[in-house]
Amino acid sequence: MLPVFGGERRGAPLASFLRVDDRKILLKCEIKYPNEFLCFDDTLFDLQEVRSQLVPGGNILINTRKSPEAFSDLAKDFKVGIIDGLAVSREIGLGNFFNTIMVGAYGGFTGHIGKDPIVAAIMEMAPTEPELNARGALAAFERVTILESTNGTGGAHG
Repeated sequence: MLPVFGGERRGAPLASFLRVDDRKILLKCEIKYPNEFLCFDDTLFDLQEVRSQLVPGGNILINTRKSPEAFSDLAKDFKVGIIDGLAVSREIGLGNFFNTIMVGAYGGFTGHIGKDPIVAAIMEMAPTEPELNARGALAAFERVTILESTNGTGGAHG
């Protein structure tokens, strides 16, 4: 289990949580059984931990250089998205920074958010290089590889 820290912690493995809804969210506790899981560093990915905590049929987005075949077993129970966010970031000139790349990959993977809102948010909020960040997010939106759940659950609800 990874330690949990606030946003001030940089450079160390951590877990963070986000609740998303179109209504006001009053619940303020840790999320124990999420519908979706995003892994920014696949060296920290613990298959047993994810299986025990993610809801059946949930969505998993992984930043990795590995091929889709490496995750075929995982795709039996979950909808899996893979992207080499670091490669996309380097290709467009952002170096080793790929947070906005993962935002784009998330939108393309889940369909929860479209290209236009992603670009608008990045253009408004990116502290540096908003155009490059937006271009990277759009590239990731298109390039994320999706492995659909093969056990009939069809992925997490959306």
